Amino acid sequence: MAGLEGLDLRELLAFEPKGGVIRFAGQRALLMDPVALGLLRKELIGMLGMTAARGIFTRLGYAHGWRTAEAMKTAVPWTDEAEWRRAGGRLHTLMGQVRVERIERTDKDGPEPFAEAQWNDSYEAEQHLLHLGQADQPVCWSLTGFASGYLSYCNNKPIYCAELKCVGHGDALCHIVGRPEEEWSTECKEFLRFYETQCMEGVLGQVTEALRQTERKLRAKRQSLARVSGVTEDPAGMVARSEAMQRVLNLARRSAKVDTTILVTGESGVGKERIARLIHDESGRAHKAFIAVNCAAVTESLLESELFGHAKGAFTGATHDRPGLFEAAHGGTLFLDEVGEVPPAMQAKLLRALQEREVRRVGENNSRKVDVRVVAATNRELSEEVRLGRFRQDLFYRLRVIELRIPPLRERKEDILPLTRLLLAEAGERLGRRVNGLSPDAAEQLLRYSWPGNVRELGNAIERAVVLCEGPRVERDDLPEEVRAAPPSLVPTGNPRRLEDMEKEYILAVLAQNGGNRSRTAEQLDIGVATLYRKLKQYGHPEAAH
Repeated sequence: MAGLEGLDLRELLAFEPKGGVIRFAGQRALLMDPVALGLLRKELIGMLGMTAARGIFTRLGYAHGWRTAEAMKTAVPWTDEAEWRRAGGRLHTLMGQVRVERIERTDKDGPEPFAEAQWNDSYEAEQHLLHLGQADQPVCWSLTGFASGYLSYCNNKPIYCAELKCVGHGDALCHIVGRPEEEWSTECKEFLRFYETQCMEGVLGQVTEALRQTERKLRAKRQSLARVSGVTEDPAGMVARSEAMQRVLNLARRSAKVDTTILVTGESGVGKERIARLIHDESGRAHKAFIAVNCAAVTESLLESELFGHAKGAFTGATHDRPGLFEAAHGGTLFLDEVGEVPPAMQAKLLRALQEREVRRVGENNSRKVDVRVVAATNRELSEEVRLGRFRQDLFYRLRVIELRIPPLRERKEDILPLTRLLLAEAGERLGRRVNGLSPDAAEQLLRYSWPGNVRELGNAIERAVVLCEGPRVERDDLPEEVRAAPPSLVPTGNPRRLEDMEKEYILAVLAQNGGNRSRTAEQLDIGVATLYRKLKQYGHPEAAH
């Protein structure tokens, strides 16, 4: 075993078959249940908040990576020291924490000054989704910290990794980039406070204060981005120019003052959790915890324990008493996302908890009083689910004391461009690209498209455009293919346009949708190919020259 490809778990791992001390690369190692680490994450976030918890896990991962690099330097007879420096990703995979697919950079001489990789099967993203639902930021904190610690030790200088995409944030895979400290932009260096000391040196108080400062600066940065983008945000950080969305925000604020159950409905990606957070922040419970759980991400067997807790010995693996999310949210707000996915057996227990304001842990006979404000959300039509017998009618009415129906993006066209400008400013800042705006053609295509994925899809489309654009603004060709191919709407808005202009625009849109195929275009328009050719020649279109 002399190189990177020769790393073999069977040779790195040493243990007695009957149990005892386990060693990995000569250092003592432990076998840990990822669910236990996920529960620890949830507890720390509940006690300290998302930012402080991220700092703890990041620095823990940093220490792990540093120690692993130190041990591996002499644990393996490396034929080339560069192989040792590059082995961090392979070790991450061997440890079962994540599957690493390295993105090789071939334009660098000598040791690479930065690293880049894609991650699959991240245990951290898996556990965050299981216990906390989808996050509004990347969540592979200890894994990113590990990569940073390993690279820093091997290169004898601070190298810090940032996660640009994350499964826990709703992306298809996790994507990290590592750079030396001096190569990060001034704005990004605010996030490097999570790495401020090596190997967990320092005290938690110093970290907490640094992270509080970071949170304040991030809030100020978002406000600054809103001003730069020319978008006036709602005080809650939401863009709402359309009357429909303004009505939703107004009703949400009025409802927040009344301590009752609220059901938020709407298609996937419209921002239901953002509305739930607004309700919490505008309520008298704002100083207490806001806890979110994705009911669809938790298996039926675990959901009862997750919501209500369990007693020691209640089932295999229940080694200690554990409170559920209702108790953890005591005094605050519990957000039940995808509540339409709750299995029928659990619906009755959930109804009882809402009506009696008390919960009973799995394996216990006594009930515990809880003071929780429940906000539920679903993309299903629950009234239809009730009619079909898949959702309890009494639970439906108990959840729907007040209903907030968020309109899809296609029904609030006035919000598309303001949202786009804000997302553009945020993506440009995050990716280090100076993109100042949209071309008229790009803006028009954004308005034409129906956005079935709503705001989430819009955010992904804008991030793609920022990555691909070569100039100072997003052009039509930078947008996803389905957005570029969206035909013009035939419903007149504002001043009516000339029929000749509408015909030209529609013909060219259908031609573009067919990839320039004139025969298919003529067939779909129910006109002759000669007629289409004549019109294209009249328009001066390049296809008329073929």
